[in-house]
Amino acid sequence: MGFLTYLINGLSLGSIYAIIALGYTMVYGIAKMLNFAHGDVIMIGSYAVFMTMANSGLPAVVSIIIAIVICTALGVIIEKIAYKPLRKATNLAVLITAIGVSYFLQNMALLIFGSNPIVFKSVINWKGITVAGLTISGITIITIVTCIIIMLVLTWFVKNTKPGQAMRAVSEDKDAASLMGINVNATISLTFAIGSGLAAIAGALYCSAYPTLTPYTGSMPGIKAFTAAVFGGIGSIPGALIGGLLLGVIEILGKAYISSQLSDAIVFIVLIIVLLVKPAGILGKTIHEKV
Repeated sequence: MGFLTYLINGLSLGSIYAIIALGYTMVYGIAKMLNFAHGDVIMIGSYAVFMTMANSGLPAVVSIIIAIVICTALGVIIEKIAYKPLRKATNLAVLITAIGVSYFLQNMALLIFGSNPIVFKSVINWKGITVAGLTISGITIITIVTCIIIMLVLTWFVKNTKPGQAMRAVSEDKDAASLMGINVNATISLTFAIGSGLAAIAGALYCSAYPTLTPYTGSMPGIKAFTAAVFGGIGSIPGALIGGLLLGVIEILGKAYISSQLSDAIVFIVLIIVLLVKPAGILGKTIHEKV
């Protein structure tokens, strides 16, 4: 039973990483930029859920919807102010800007909410189920199911809707997409909006499973979700799912059977090994440049 419990907990944690990884993989796949401030959007979403639930007494579903709206707007603002001017800049310039945005969001949260940890009230009140002596918590079940639903809906959206087709076109060639009448700016903004909205859901689920909230809460999940996106093949939606789930399972099993102190190192070691074998990630495509 012990191994099954760890496996299920790993899938639950991995589902959160997968949802967060979507923000990285979609933005990179379409805008060819890495939004390293994405983890702090998760933190803002978590505070939004906490404040609306604890202070306003709103139901969890309403609080999450408000957080999604706030994070969606924040994602669009970040794209317009910080990233849009850098679309043709070097990767170093984008990285420096992302770090600056990250520090700004963290310090803003410190000024508003303070540095003291907050005990986060779970958005899931369901205790879960017991099957053959194995107890699966409600937050674990909801997290895994939510991840699957999000992946299915997002895959359908990208393949079967006009905005989704516009995203695919912009991902292939921005200039050609613009000549075909596609609004490239609006498409990239939509991508940031979707990724940031999903970050709010991930934040609520993560803080429900690990109920401590600080201005730095999103930093490590953000880094690990980026690792998951690279692991699965950055730019690939199914890759984000596979990378997130594998990363979560490896982390939990590493904590259980090797060392809780070394679990993060184990995750990154496995990533290095995978990238040495397949540099583009599990589902990533290697692009050969013609000279």
